[in-house]
Amino acid sequence: MTYQDILTNARTCIGPHCKACPVCNGRACGATMPGPGAKGVGDTAIRNYDAWKRIRINMDTIAENVQPDTSFDFFGHKMKYPFFAGPVGAVNLHYGDKLDDVGYNDILVSACADAGIAAFTGDGTNPAVMEAACKAIAASGGIGIPTVKPWDVNTLKEKFALVQSSGCFAVAMDIDAAGLPFLQNLQPPAGSKTVEELADVVRAAGKPFIVKGIMTADGAKKALEAGAAAIVVSNHGGRVLDQCPASAEVLYDIAKVVNGRMKIFVDGGIRTGADIFKALCLGADGVLIARPYVTAVYGGGAEGVAVYTEKLGAELVDTMKMCGAARLSDLSEKFLYKPVNPYLA
Repeated sequence: MTYQDILTNARTCIGPHCKACPVCNGRACGATMPGPGAKGVGDTAIRNYDAWKRIRINMDTIAENVQPDTSFDFFGHKMKYPFFAGPVGAVNLHYGDKLDDVGYNDILVSACADAGIAAFTGDGTNPAVMEAACKAIAASGGIGIPTVKPWDVNTLKEKFALVQSSGCFAVAMDIDAAGLPFLQNLQPPAGSKTVEELADVVRAAGKPFIVKGIMTADGAKKALEAGAAAIVVSNHGGRVLDQCPASAEVLYDIAKVVNGRMKIFVDGGIRTGADIFKALCLGADGVLIARPYVTAVYGGGAEGVAVYTEKLGAELVDTMKMCGAARLSDLSEKFLYKPVNPYLA
């Protein structure tokens, strides 16, 4: 199976909102929610993709000829690559009836673990979404990161009981999901958190806690104050608020403020190994990729996940080789082009 086969197969079953585009850039799905788009016009998702493409890489092959080491330590677990499948919930609502969350997670979580990476799993108003996710993680030996919505205290208590049963090594909260339309004025209640409330959540989780949805240096400081072990620089794939900057545009400043005190991940429009390389050069420890992994599962099942993962990995290795980087710890802003010619800026 090739990546093109995955896309061709996915187009037969992933509709009607997602088009399994040759390039997943947010343009075709636009303002489609339910669906993979946004509650507004969808300009932030497009900006996410475009921002990575504006960043250019410094090629330098006068270097030692070695096979780059892409391995990554993730809270004591060695990953083959520094990227993860991002969390998606209610896949049948957003991507089509071929799969529900049980079937999707059963495929994604185990296939990611087999491929040497891990999947972040989604959550939803239906309790079965988190139940299915945690069962899939448990079946894969705890290799997965359940991601909870910013629910009320009582609901979180129930969710964290499932998290503990999964045997996972970390847990996440997509705190920016407070802006999703299908969580507004519904039961169970969900919404934004104060630093104090978030600190209580972190303690209740009982595992390394990842706060997803950070877009400012101040937000990173708050997550650090609350006791987070990591953050994900993310605007929820551009789904929750128009007119946001791209995650690529804010990553560097956030990384400088964090200064190694917690791990930093980033998502939003990352589609190639070169994009992953750029993100790590800007200060990220790793990246999350969500929508294309949905396409991989719908279009190729477990084999689709393996093919897409190895495609990204090979692209990352090739970029590192062509820039003279032997290991992930080598990556820094020196590998990124800074134009000084005003005609090229």
